[in-house]
Amino acid sequence: MHRELLVEGDPHQTRLAVLEAGRLVEFFVERHRGRGLVGNIYKGRVRRVLPGMRAAFVDLGLTRDGYLYLEEMAVDERGAPGGDGRRVSLDLPRRGREIVVQIAREGLKDKGPRVTTEITLPGRYLVLTPLAGRLGISRRIEDPDERARLKAVVLELWGDGLEAPGCIVRTAAAGAPAEDLGREYAVLADLWREIEERAAATAAPALVHQEEELAVRVIRDHFGEDFGALLVDGADAHRVIREYLGRVQPELLTRLERSRRGLFDRYRIDVGVEAALEPKAPLPSGGHLVINQTEALVAIDVNSGRDVGSGAVGGGGSFRDTVLRTNLEAVAEAVRQVRLRDLSGILVIDLIDMEREEDRRAVFARLEAELRKDRARKRVLEISEFGLVQLTRQRRRENLERALMGPCPTCRGRGRIKTIATICLELRRTCLARAGRGCRQLAVEVHPEVLDGLNGSESDVLDGMQGAFDVPILIRADPDLHREHFVVTEIEGP
Repeated sequence: MHRELLVEGDPHQTRLAVLEAGRLVEFFVERHRGRGLVGNIYKGRVRRVLPGMRAAFVDLGLTRDGYLYLEEMAVDERGAPGGDGRRVSLDLPRRGREIVVQIAREGLKDKGPRVTTEITLPGRYLVLTPLAGRLGISRRIEDPDERARLKAVVLELWGDGLEAPGCIVRTAAAGAPAEDLGREYAVLADLWREIEERAAATAAPALVHQEEELAVRVIRDHFGEDFGALLVDGADAHRVIREYLGRVQPELLTRLERSRRGLFDRYRIDVGVEAALEPKAPLPSGGHLVINQTEALVAIDVNSGRDVGSGAVGGGGSFRDTVLRTNLEAVAEAVRQVRLRDLSGILVIDLIDMEREEDRRAVFARLEAELRKDRARKRVLEISEFGLVQLTRQRRRENLERALMGPCPTCRGRGRIKTIATICLELRRTCLARAGRGCRQLAVEVHPEVLDGLNGSESDVLDGMQGAFDVPILIRADPDLHREHFVVTEIEGP
């Protein structure tokens, strides 16, 4: 599959887009004034301990404290790097203790970031795990001979394992020369020593290491031999990327190209991003997905739309064929939308019911094939008897909607506002209660759309109010009011 990586840098933000066969599948954005926190390492101080939850809040010097689970403080049984990595019984850190932690997950508007003491320093080929004396190889490297080669290379780098930092071999290391792995291991080990020295000399709370900027992170984690081109719009971004590739993977410099301005416009990236902010996503045969994000989970509903199958009207197809085709399209598009919108947590896909087991197997096989393109950690369950697919997906940063949008001031994030009829009836109840207090007159201010309703479709409510109350009601429009709000003032006097 032809893949491309597009980068657009300007003085305010950096945006990156991953295309597969010309279609937008992943999108990243980072504002220069609000760089992400994931990967940053802090020397923090334990502010509060929650024994019942086996967790603690850590002051990082940010607006919100980091949240640390005890399970993410695992050490080897000797409590030092170089052990076998087995977890042991740990006590919660005491209040006031200084501790070095790394941001594992961005915070939300009402939650601080998730932190861990299991520090990782990612490179192109390796991830250094300096406080966990273990070695690992990516499961995506399936060739047994290559796995054996990489294991031998890393064991030689690791030496006796008593003091050397542990590491995990990344997928990109497949086929990489041993000298490249050794060079990167040495660079990451030196970086960790610098971080340790900085932490020892710094008072908590303080930032002791900042993760690379977005363009370098994405290229480090995504860009490789399977990409046909890396197109960059922006002089500074091009310089940073060229320097990075020159250090870690010079053979890929031939795929780096400085693009003229308007790169994202030519590839219609903004059109794709706007579509990804909509709740509906079309399917090729005429069906569509409906994607709803809630606090608890993400629900993806599959609808056949106008594609009812030619068999339903006497053609050569059948309803079963239509359902199978729609579900096959749906799981492929659902995975693309999950990657593009960076949806995470618990996700549920509600497929169209399939009667035959072989159809369910075919749809699930397509789903697994599409999920293999996604780099995020995930776990998926078989299709249930109700036609539901349940999966979990790792969250590390804000999803696309939260990164680009905020809550609506009109509906306050609910996604709905009250109907004119509901508002008019609420107004009637309020006026009825106020009129019974013995005032001489009621002055009412409403949104112009509500006044239009009182004079139009809801005129019977207004007529009933004027006829039932003993006091006159004067109503005027105020365009500055929220549509759901109204003001009722009691006017006293003889």
